Amino acid sequence: MKKYSSILLLFTIVTGFAQKESNAQQFWNNLKSYCGQSYEGTVLEAPENDSFRGQKLVMHVRSCSENEIKIPFFVGEDKSRTWVLKLKDNAIQLKHDHRHKDGTPDEVTMYGGTSSNAGFSTIQFFPADVETAELIEYASTNLWWITLNETTFTYNLRRIGTNRFFSISFDLTKPIESPEAPWGWKN
Repeated sequence: MKKYSSILLLFTIVTGFAQKESNAQQFWNNLKSYCGQSYEGTVLEAPENDSFRGQKLVMHVRSCSENEIKIPFFVGEDKSRTWVLKLKDNAIQLKHDHRHKDGTPDEVTMYGGTSSNAGFSTIQFFPADVETAELIEYASTNLWWITLNETTFTYNLRRIGTNRFFSISFDLTKPIESPEAPWGWKN
């Protein structure tokens, strides 16, 4: 009987660990829970002459599937940006999709990076990938990160080795009316 109790205890421990979601998966599921909603943001930190200052900032968690989340990000009337997140092999990738008004891709688009580990359930880091370094040489040292908790979504950028730091925060407790489709999307 004691042998079976030990085996049952070991089985319970092993399956308990196997059933626990990774931090990346917890982050992903939390972000997906905001699908369809929009939020206004504020600049927390940016260079003094940054064009985002004084603009209305809106993020719309517009499209969510099992392994992809698309979040259009509007700066005033500029609807050219969409953050594209993909979940694969317990890692999350962040790409920046930039479009012209006619929907065609910008010359500088789909740059970003992939988390190097599962991160935390409330924060994910995305160091610049090889594609980014080849597309935008000066961005090869970029590190993006997103923080996410019950009240706030924060998008951040630090260019390692420089003073470049950018951070915007969105209040998740105050959903707003969702905007029209971003450039290149159909309603």
